[in-house]
Amino acid sequence: MSIRVLIVDDQALVRAGFKMILESEPEIEIIGEAEDGLQAVDAARELRPDVLLMDIRMPNLDGLEATRRILDTPGEAPRILMLTTFDLDEYVYEALRAGASGFMLKDTPPEQLVAAIHVVASGDALLSPAITKRVIEEFIRRPPSSIATAPSPKVAELTARELEVLGFMARGLSNAEIARDLFVSETTVKTHVARILMKLDLRDRVQAVVFAYETGIVQPGAGDS
Repeated sequence: MSIRVLIVDDQALVRAGFKMILESEPEIEIIGEAEDGLQAVDAARELRPDVLLMDIRMPNLDGLEATRRILDTPGEAPRILMLTTFDLDEYVYEALRAGASGFMLKDTPPEQLVAAIHVVASGDALLSPAITKRVIEEFIRRPPSSIATAPSPKVAELTARELEVLGFMARGLSNAEIARDLFVSETTVKTHVARILMKLDLRDRVQAVVFAYETGIVQPGAGDS
């Protein structure tokens, strides 16, 4: 099964560059292009891509709002990989909060772009420690009033071990790193992560990290060296 990809960027040369890179990949199929957020929303509904490569800064409707609208549409939602030339904290946080499954700079090497598409298409999230660090830093800058005063009722469904795993996830640890710290197998950690996402009704690891900080389950800086 090929991964159906929609390319969204207001610059024709950028779209052409991504298309050239991805068309050489046998497991990736480019099914369309869009040059602004409004076109992206329409194309996503019509073409039903598996993954959208979404620029952030675009005319008419930016990538953040387009992402929100696409993910709010009934039916199975595509995975959205945000792309930008701007390595800015505000975009990282807002893109993840909008529901994006990953965030990459446009000058990412081709092989990393291809790998990222495979990661998000598989249902995982592209959340590097560097990106997680920025999300944490964003919360540190925010006033205490922006954090929920009481945890979500859904948290009560988590076991003590699942809460512990969620804390590690929020700090940006990989499954392998969590397994090492808890002295369990990586398969066991994957099971915990899957149950956490199911119980909290979250799409992926990205949403889990944002949820952990926004509900106050994990405090910014807690557990960091």
